[in-house]
Amino acid sequence: MTIFILDTLAYSETLKAGGFSEQQATTQARALAEILDRQMATKAEVDAHENNLRRDIEGVRVELKRDIEVLRMEVKRDIAESKAELTRWVIGAGILQTSIIIGVLLKVAKLV
Repeated sequence: MTIFILDTLAYSETLKAGGFSEQQATTQARALAEILDRQMATKAEVDAHENNLRRDIEGVRVELKRDIEVLRMEVKRDIAESKAELTRWVIGAGILQTSIIIGVLLKVAKLV
């Protein structure tokens, strides 16, 4: 973890060297230090956010696994239904073809 340290004395001295009055430089340094203190996250806050992210990621992973399993079952069901329908069509076509061949053979046998 990176630690940010503001040297308010050095900052104030730089401001004074740039033309700020003692009071302006001190006020500016204090104000900047307060802003940075409020804006910087603590290790506890970062850890809490990290834990929340990990929990959210795990939740998404579990949902995704469940969704994949549901989809897998649907695909298996669709394949089984397609296989059954294809089998019915093939058997029906085979019966029709056999009937046509028998009919043609009977017609030919009567003509002979």
